[in-house]
Amino acid sequence: MSPFNLERLRLKVEELDRKQSEPGFWDDPETSQKIVQEAGSYKKTLDEYDAMMQSYDDAHVMMEMAEEEDDESLIPEIREQIDQFEEAYERLRISTLLSGEFDHKNAIMTLHAGAGGTEACDWTSMLYRMYTRWAERHGYKVEVLDYQDGDEAGIKSVTIQINGENAYGYLRSEKGVHRLVRISPFDAAGRRHTSFASCEIMPELDDTIQIDINPDDLRIDTYRSSGAGGQHVNKTSSAIRITHIPTGIVVQCQNERSQFQNKDKAMMMLKAKLYELEREKQSERLSDIRGEVKDNAFGSQIRSYVFHPYSMVKDLRTGEETGNIQAVMDGDLDKFMNAYLAWINH
Repeated sequence: MSPFNLERLRLKVEELDRKQSEPGFWDDPETSQKIVQEAGSYKKTLDEYDAMMQSYDDAHVMMEMAEEEDDESLIPEIREQIDQFEEAYERLRISTLLSGEFDHKNAIMTLHAGAGGTEACDWTSMLYRMYTRWAERHGYKVEVLDYQDGDEAGIKSVTIQINGENAYGYLRSEKGVHRLVRISPFDAAGRRHTSFASCEIMPELDDTIQIDINPDDLRIDTYRSSGAGGQHVNKTSSAIRITHIPTGIVVQCQNERSQFQNKDKAMMMLKAKLYELEREKQSERLSDIRGEVKDNAFGSQIRSYVFHPYSMVKDLRTGEETGNIQAVMDGDLDKFMNAYLAWINH
């Protein structure tokens, strides 16, 4: 619900609370769970607003006290209150930028190893860990849908669903090619290597989005999941791969308990990708759902992660950068996501 409107938000919470008190509310668990999640998200926003205003009021009272008593010892505490207010204000300000049609939805992310062989597969596994840590920081749930091991190390490709309010709105900033520069742990000579991995982001679409797919345009294969990914997925022959022949789009799912569930999830992913393509055809600019994905190699990255000869993560679209590369790899991505939201809404 954006842009931020306090009264509208309070009315929406009251409406959702009324729905939850209606007889038969839990008869449809999937719908009821979404309503509970939506209400919780709005209440969290209102709590953040109240906390922000409390910080503002506390700072105002402290300043009045310091002025009346001419007490400079209160200055550090006043500064702390002002900092808390500014941080809360910035969080709310950024939330108002999540106004896209699908921003509030869950996100489906696919990471692919690019140029660089084993190095690229290892880099993909590092990105997988980074995004998982980011999701954990925000209280989001991560579900692995497909996992393909690298030939020697790392991950060749992985698809995950990140569930939580505004997951897609934040993660669409990550769409594109990510470039790593470091001394290779796989190179006995200790030389510097450059690796690439691509990140695709889609929103999870519900049944309200109608996409017509001709069954004759599909090739559906089953396969057996294997390798280290088995800690995340089921090692049965129920994994599903769907190829949309006219477009060449391929989606895979091996996480669900049955072949039918995997097929349903894979079809949902295919619909999301086809919906992206249709929106792109209707617009000369980049679609709201899909950022630009170029070749998974040199000259096409959206962000560079340099471990050597210096430490720096820099987003090439917004200019946002930091020297604390370890924090970024541990999931501290908010500054990059917020800078992207401000950049595209400028």
